[in-house]
Amino acid sequence: MSKRQEMREKRAKQEKSQKIFIILGVVLVALAIAAFLILPTLKPIGEIADAEVINRPQVSFNTVGDPNAPVKIVEYSDFQCPYCGNFTRDTEQQLLDAYVATGKVYFEYRTFGQFIGPESMRSGEAAYCAGDQEKFWEMHDLIFANQTGENVGAYSDERLVAFAEKLGLEMSSFNDCFNSNKYESRVLQDGVDGQAAGIRATPSFIVNGKLVEGAVPFEAFKVEIDSFLNQ
Repeated sequence: MSKRQEMREKRAKQEKSQKIFIILGVVLVALAIAAFLILPTLKPIGEIADAEVINRPQVSFNTVGDPNAPVKIVEYSDFQCPYCGNFTRDTEQQLLDAYVATGKVYFEYRTFGQFIGPESMRSGEAAYCAGDQEKFWEMHDLIFANQTGENVGAYSDERLVAFAEKLGLEMSSFNDCFNSNKYESRVLQDGVDGQAAGIRATPSFIVNGKLVEGAVPFEAFKVEIDSFLNQ
């Protein structure tokens, strides 16, 4: 074998090895990308806590009560906010029983954009999507019942879909709504409207145009509501 032929074969072997390394590199990159995209969907959903039953009269999407009631309360809230959860668990039922069920208060829940983070946004969208199937408040309660921290995966898309399944929603419709971000603009607009109304923290309430900040006890609401009713 001539020296020139020997060099050709050596060069051919090197080129072949390089091609193999390039192919292996492409395959490894493709596998890494696939793992990045697929593995999050394979994470266990984890346990889903049951929500306490809250009795709400005259439910209509994200509102309860008589639209013609003399007092209107608009809550601006974030599903990741622990104080918002406290209001739902500790105060809301008293307010519903004393004033909403008696036709004196009309109550509306609004999100507050992505105030705490992306999971605030997505949980708000999920609640509104559930509202399309007349389950806004059930989703509202279930989301609050499963608070574990801020932007830690408690309200990942996978878990929010699992919440919808737990509520028995028609999943094709829910997924179409949720995956298309149907209510993204509404959640963002809630944040804009809240800031325009002077909201700077959650929960906050607009009671007939007056700002009430924080998860105040029922007695504080009673003072404000009664002052309007007695005018």
